[in-house]
Amino acid sequence: MQLGRVMGTVVATTKAEGLEGVRFLVVQPLDKHQLDRGSPVVAADAVAMAGPGELVYFVSSREAAEALPERFVPVDHAIVGLVDHVTLAGGRE
Repeated sequence: MQLGRVMGTVVATTKAEGLEGVRFLVVQPLDKHQLDRGSPVVAADAVAMAGPGELVYFVSSREAAEALPERFVPVDHAIVGLVDHVTLAGGRE
């Protein structure tokens, strides 16, 4: 799992079978200090609740394809949870 922040939404006029009704969001991957790590990715919103500005965790590859109600759909990343709070080892936030 990876930490990320939702930057915006993606509008797709045509989707692959099994992805109807699934929202796609632009997610900026973050490191443990919540600093940008790499380039933004497009992720399917498996929790159906994420929105711009929210801190989320997401999965990639095969795990992403299995995170949605219709399994093995063609996605590379999927949001699987919303993050309320991050505490690093040693109690640092």
